[in-house]
Amino acid sequence: MSDKLSPIEAIKTKSDGLRGTLKESIDLDNHTGNVRPDDETLVKFHGMYVQDDRDRRAERAAKKLDKLYSFMIRLRIPGGVINAEQWLATHDISEEFGTGTLKITTRQTVQLHGLLKHQLRPTIQAFNTAKLDSIAACGDVNRNVIVSSHPQLSNLHQEIYEYADKISTLLLPKTQSYYEVFIDGEKIYERSSEADPLYEDRYLPRKFKIAIAIPPSNDVDVFTNDIGLIAIIEDNKLKGFNIAVGGGLATTHGNPNTYARLGSIIGFTDTEEKTLKAVYEILTVQRDFGNRVDRKLSRMKYTVDKLTVEGFKKELESRIGFDLLPEQPFTFTERSDRFGWEQNHEGKWFYTLFVEHGVVKPYQKQFLYEVAQLKISNFIFSGNQNLILGEIADDDKAKIEELLVRHEIDKHDSALRKNSMACVALPTCPLALAEAQRYLPELVTKIEPILEKYNLQNDEISIRMTGCPNGCGRPYVAELGFIGTGPGQYNFMLGGDRFGERLNKLYKEKQTEAEILTEVDQLLGRYTKEKNENETFGDFTFRKIISQN
Repeated sequence: MSDKLSPIEAIKTKSDGLRGTLKESIDLDNHTGNVRPDDETLVKFHGMYVQDDRDRRAERAAKKLDKLYSFMIRLRIPGGVINAEQWLATHDISEEFGTGTLKITTRQTVQLHGLLKHQLRPTIQAFNTAKLDSIAACGDVNRNVIVSSHPQLSNLHQEIYEYADKISTLLLPKTQSYYEVFIDGEKIYERSSEADPLYEDRYLPRKFKIAIAIPPSNDVDVFTNDIGLIAIIEDNKLKGFNIAVGGGLATTHGNPNTYARLGSIIGFTDTEEKTLKAVYEILTVQRDFGNRVDRKLSRMKYTVDKLTVEGFKKELESRIGFDLLPEQPFTFTERSDRFGWEQNHEGKWFYTLFVEHGVVKPYQKQFLYEVAQLKISNFIFSGNQNLILGEIADDDKAKIEELLVRHEIDKHDSALRKNSMACVALPTCPLALAEAQRYLPELVTKIEPILEKYNLQNDEISIRMTGCPNGCGRPYVAELGFIGTGPGQYNFMLGGDRFGERLNKLYKEKQTEAEILTEVDQLLGRYTKEKNENETFGDFTFRKIISQN
């Protein structure tokens, strides 16, 4: 294998702190809706992706027109919490720019699609006025730090949630190019002040993800992240965090060197100082040892396996200057969101709204706008792409309930639908091989009669679908996983556990809808007849099918 660095590495190092020629691309290149080739890489570091409408490619090509380019912008919201004023601003920005649709992501933030190039700067300026930004929401840096979303999980939720913001701030790139290119338009800092001991001028070999779980909930799928922090609570006190490293789900069809991997717990830290130091230095290990030649093998999971778990831990401990403590016991017993009303230890109310695949429907958007106008709650995005209205005083609960009734928000969706997840896929994702977000609701509708046939409509089976093997919808840790291989075809994955602690395995390749429905019918029939007492669907299929193949 050649040891020549990936072309992306050269783009980063010569980018002048991620500036590149972004100003020229935006201000001067009026002949195209795209930015220049190198700037397509750099714009990611500022929280944006270049996309085009694949549904219209053929039509535009026939007319000899450029692709219908647009941009997706994703906010950086550590822990996924914003206030009512920020929701109102986000609503208004989405109405003025882009398609008008708000998309809640699996990383506890929101993204807007369909922004035209000339709208980028005013969009970002409007977000900046609302004290929101998209810095490092994409690119080869640490991305949005996520944390278990429901405050009812623990009376220490606020203390643990604050770690997300501390880690996010600690790991932000030092360059001020975001403000220079998109907000002020002027050079506002001397370059010498941008020295970045963490990212240097090469940044990380690939994207980096961190999640914080608060047992008993694993709603963040903590083991699928490069770093997973598991809060250990005893006697209503935060003792510290178990640290897992090397999680990641992306694979490549036909490339056996790529694989999904769950994180390995390497130890425990018992103070904030030690936790933050360990997190920081894990990134430096990945920076220095990660693969910068083949981007398909550049995530930290491959670095961990190359060094071995023990070797990685040894290198980390040499950098942090102390030994990690032994792993502390914990148990996950749930991964779903807690829909409807819940009350926390302070008597505050929280209402979890089901948002199918994170796409805020127009009637939900209007409801949320009216809630925000009351200014009696905050807005919490969950790692399952749902939305929690939080911190509602007892006296204000009735105001929310009145809006729930008026906008007919409470729907009687099946447990399967509420535990479904899909990536964006077609028409905007350039990597998608098949549908996901637009199709999974339809597939679930066709599976629901099968659930009723076996009286399983209340069984919280997780179902997830992605349009390609990169795994953005986390299908590899679902009980029913579907990974696009081509138009209308999916690899069918089985055997993942309910709480995100075991990967599923390939069951059937390149399945059509008819084949999927036939298999699901047979599997659910067997599950009903042959399962052990209290056995989940994922554990059943692992025991009876996957482990026997």
